[in-house]
Amino acid sequence: MKLSDIRRILDEAKRLGYVEWIYFEGGEPFLYYQTMLCGLHLAKECGFKRGIVTNAYWATSVEDAKEWLKPISRIGLSDLSISDDLYHYGETDENLARYAYEAAKELGLPVDKISIRDPKDCLEEIEWRGRPVVEGRVLFKGRAAEKLVKGLPTKPWVKFNKCLDEDFACQSRVHVDPMGYVHVCQGITIGNMNQSPLQEIFDGFDPEKHPVCGPLLKGGPAELVRKYGSNTRRATLTNATYATPSG
Repeated sequence: MKLSDIRRILDEAKRLGYVEWIYFEGGEPFLYYQTMLCGLHLAKECGFKRGIVTNAYWATSVEDAKEWLKPISRIGLSDLSISDDLYHYGETDENLARYAYEAAKELGLPVDKISIRDPKDCLEEIEWRGRPVVEGRVLFKGRAAEKLVKGLPTKPWVKFNKCLDEDFACQSRVHVDPMGYVHVCQGITIGNMNQSPLQEIFDGFDPEKHPVCGPLLKGGPAELVRKYGSNTRRATLTNATYATPSG
């Protein structure tokens, strides 16, 4: 994402008057470190609360992690969320997330961990609507829904009759990607900022009439199958899976 894109997003979000938070996530935002730092500066100037989500690949030691985080601490940050679980660091791997967490604590940055348990250990139904997954079940999307479900218990596709992870009728967050697409859930878009202003996109979003959100609100992923005629013989999902059409 270019700095000009970030400026435009921040300017339009500020004009809306009700956006409070700006998060830099990805992918991995530290891969574009200088752009991220400038974006944090710009977001601060606009009066937004600022957050970062990272896997801490850069935290090769506590000392090194502090050098990465010092410029951020000088700007000021409202939240630093670090991914720390077996999906990012195995049982025997050096855990870079812990170095980053310790470094952030030493610098006085507000820091939390995002962690997910093995889905085999967390199959009970949990209400996560509209909240990040913290110490809970895995949310598989896109290719992950095909690659990572081996060995998990399954149930018929018709049982997936509601969306557990986003409330499109009361949308509280969006994601903007480098191509300008505005997502209500990663992979489900409601417009493109390169074609329409953010205000126009939000004003024009009717979740009941949206081709994906509408069926999800009506009857979950199963309703998407019914509406668009997917091959129901192959539409068996898992207890721990809700797969969005993310391309």
